[in-house]
Amino acid sequence: MTSKALEICYDFPFFLQEELDEIFQAHEKVSFQKGDIILEEGKMANEYYILEKGLARSYVNDFSGNEVTTHFFADNEIIIEVLSLFQRIPSQENIVCITDCECWRFDFETFQELYHKIPNLSEWGRSWMSKELFVYKQRSVEMFTLSATKRYLNLLEQKPQVVQFAPLKQIASYLGVTDTSLSRIRKEIVSHPKKN
Repeated sequence: MTSKALEICYDFPFFLQEELDEIFQAHEKVSFQKGDIILEEGKMANEYYILEKGLARSYVNDFSGNEVTTHFFADNEIIIEVLSLFQRIPSQENIVCITDCECWRFDFETFQELYHKIPNLSEWGRSWMSKELFVYKQRSVEMFTLSATKRYLNLLEQKPQVVQFAPLKQIASYLGVTDTSLSRIRKEIVSHPKKN
């Protein structure tokens, strides 16, 4: 079994081929349809997924009951709710498919077995976690240091499929702006592309 998504996600220089083979074989191919809930708030995460094709998002409900998008998951990324999965606590987030999604499922118990059996998997895990921590830290700083227009342009560059498939309301909540502001930003970019 070879998959470009698995190869990209587990691209780590110290893996031996037989280790990768064992890790890949531990994944199960699953499909979700647009609108399917992968993880619901209050439930425990018991697996993570490698997204081969599609777009998903995580969101929370704020104190007023509004959905606020916390993350978008695109091709070749890991769909995961880290706190729930590794701390074994109910999720505070919901994860839902924006489009039909093709994924590789890796259940927690099997992951734990291989994590202790294959030292390079634990090294990969540490490397992945530190990279993700950097990304989240950078995003939290950019929410205060970059203009909404610049944040939108960064999203457009990093994950163009989000702008292509996600509803305006979901993108606006992710960027921390209102729908109206985002509509205005998009119009300005179209009419004055050189200014941005």
